[in-house]
Amino acid sequence: MGTIEHWPEISRHIWDVKYRYHRGEVALDEDIDATWRRVARAAARQEADADLWAERFYSDLLADFRFLPGGRILANAGTDRDCTTMFNCYVMGAIGDSIEGIFDVVKESALTQKQGGGVGYDFSTIRPRGSHIQGVDSPASGPLSFMQVLDATCRTIMSAGQRRGAQMGIMRCDHPDIEAFIEAKRHNGALQMFNLSVAVTDAFMEAVRNDQPWDLVFKGKVYRTIQARSLWDKIMRSTYDYAEPGIFMVDRVNRLNNLAYCETISATNPCGEQPLPPYGACLLGSVNLTRFVKDPFTAQASIDLEAMARTVAVAVRFLDNIIDLSIYPLEKQRAEAVAKRRMGIGLTGLGDALIFLGLRYGSPAAVDLAEKVMAGISEAAYAASADLAAEKGAFPEYVAADYLKAPFIQALPKAVRERIRRQGMRNSHLTSVAPTGTISLLAGNISSGIEPVFAWHYTRRIRQGDGEATREHEVLDYAYAEYCRLHGRPKSDDDLPAAFVTTDTISPREHLLMQAALQKHVDSAISKTINVPTDFPFEDFQDIYTQAYDLGLKGCTTFRPSEHITGVLVRSEPTPAAKPPAPVRAELPSRPGALTGTTYKIKTPLSPDAFYVTINDICEQGITRPYEVFINTKNLQHFSWIVAMTRLISAVFRRETDPSFLVDELKSIYDPTGGYFSHGEYVPSLPAELGRVIAAHLQKLGIMAPNGHAHGIAPEGAAAAAGGHAGALEPICPKCHQPGLVMQEGCLKCRHCDYSKCG
Repeated sequence: MGTIEHWPEISRHIWDVKYRYHRGEVALDEDIDATWRRVARAAARQEADADLWAERFYSDLLADFRFLPGGRILANAGTDRDCTTMFNCYVMGAIGDSIEGIFDVVKESALTQKQGGGVGYDFSTIRPRGSHIQGVDSPASGPLSFMQVLDATCRTIMSAGQRRGAQMGIMRCDHPDIEAFIEAKRHNGALQMFNLSVAVTDAFMEAVRNDQPWDLVFKGKVYRTIQARSLWDKIMRSTYDYAEPGIFMVDRVNRLNNLAYCETISATNPCGEQPLPPYGACLLGSVNLTRFVKDPFTAQASIDLEAMARTVAVAVRFLDNIIDLSIYPLEKQRAEAVAKRRMGIGLTGLGDALIFLGLRYGSPAAVDLAEKVMAGISEAAYAASADLAAEKGAFPEYVAADYLKAPFIQALPKAVRERIRRQGMRNSHLTSVAPTGTISLLAGNISSGIEPVFAWHYTRRIRQGDGEATREHEVLDYAYAEYCRLHGRPKSDDDLPAAFVTTDTISPREHLLMQAALQKHVDSAISKTINVPTDFPFEDFQDIYTQAYDLGLKGCTTFRPSEHITGVLVRSEPTPAAKPPAPVRAELPSRPGALTGTTYKIKTPLSPDAFYVTINDICEQGITRPYEVFINTKNLQHFSWIVAMTRLISAVFRRETDPSFLVDELKSIYDPTGGYFSHGEYVPSLPAELGRVIAAHLQKLGIMAPNGHAHGIAPEGAAAAAGGHAGALEPICPKCHQPGLVMQEGCLKCRHCDYSKCG
């Protein structure tokens, strides 16, 4: 198959901008081979014979993309960057139910994100909104208000030039604020730096099945009792319409945890593949299955499982060394990592490998093959870790009698269990299937993780050297490119062999069966998205999550394109339409000599002087609506933006009978220096405060309902306005503004630029 000599230009670009070592404007890695050798030498520093292992790590592991370490390892190992972690993601410490405990976590998360780490939190430990705070005689603002603080912190770190922040927020299904948590991201651009998941317990799932009452409890006190099925329906409806929250099977995770004897897990990293204890971290790497397929596109095609096992064994040693090599944002994170020496070896390129083998993704043969591959990776990793323990010692928290009782260990082959019993274990956990979007693109655009191929070819913009101009490149899926190279490009995608299937042709059940087969041999979890079409019936959609629970998954994420996601939807393949008539400028109402209005006072900690917002109204045909806005303040520091805002908002008022969309736009503006609390609600910026004032005024006029929706406009209105059948719609990317935002591996990504919601 094609190797580095067929490396596409998009992959070279990814290497140059993300993984090539630069010092200022000078590129120190001459080529990708130099990058591999840099990383190999760095990982080998922990070995007595560093030269031997540097060569082994290079030739047996990294060369030709056989094994893809996490991106931070590729970018940082062997460089002089002394303030960047090589771990992808963390779970923060338990959040104390006090102002001190909460802001300790704010500080620690900021330090972690500053070094490039994504973070996960369990917000179930914070008392619910409205509960009494002893000693201050006031009601608690609840966990959602502090999530807004962390959301603003994440935005601030991103605005300071770091990677795009990624956060996971989790709340238990029995927390009194769970219903508000489910709807937390629906309006005003709130919590955009978070993915959300509900921690679902076995007891809750049983109550759902039996339509039983469900208590919402905090520290033993029952706040309310609702029907479990009603809460489940709210979760499902939100996930159907908004693609969030996901589901995290918290009891199953703890029951199957190798370290159940010494830790409790209540949260995951941002993409969900690593359930972790407080201050836990995930160190990731993926076996590139496409490099182990022999005789592709032939009847003799097979996967070389022995060669794959040898690569996995070297990968365990490589990642174990990175644990000691990495910088950690917090000492507590270093201590946790060293005490348990967790890692997450997974796989990528599964979709392409199945195509090479002539197997349709989701078919029984493909499911069996995927399970056999993951079992081989797991067994090789555990055997290698036991051998490493004999050489370097077991992880400090290892207790043989307890560890050997873990269900995952009990399911390993007898020979591997016996090796662990004799030698111990160097690493507590070894397997995980993580998102591999960028590193898979680096490796020639192989299919990402365990996902099927999304598209055989698409166009992507690549920024040129001047940083402004862009050039479009056609990007080909790796298996498709190899097929074209060997057999010529087909006239139509319909002429491809039967094994060439994309995610939109695979049923949710087939997605689930593939994930479940792999989960049997993964000691952590799997990051995967089950894509469903827009017109998929809600009744069938709900069943996806009950099937996921019954099949033994530790989490489940789905994505259904909807008018609620990223705002605007367009057709992925627009059909020709009649030429629209020339636009006609509407006649604007003449301003009367006198208008009535209301003046609102805004006092904020962001400015020493108050702002006075006056909104004047006009009455036409018996309907009163806003016509213009004025803002006055003594603070001349804000003069220019005040003039701009008032003119633009007034222009919208004059042209729109329903200007309620302005509220969401203004409320989604975040000040990089942070926001403030007002009337028990977090306000991220002065423009957002102005949005609140406009909302109050529109509600007073009856244009906007108290829930934030415009009167008389159904939620389906946006989809209808987009036109056509909703199943052919794609969300718009917020960065390049092109249709092509897709959900893969639990994260929104753009096919046309480097936008990724998860960093």
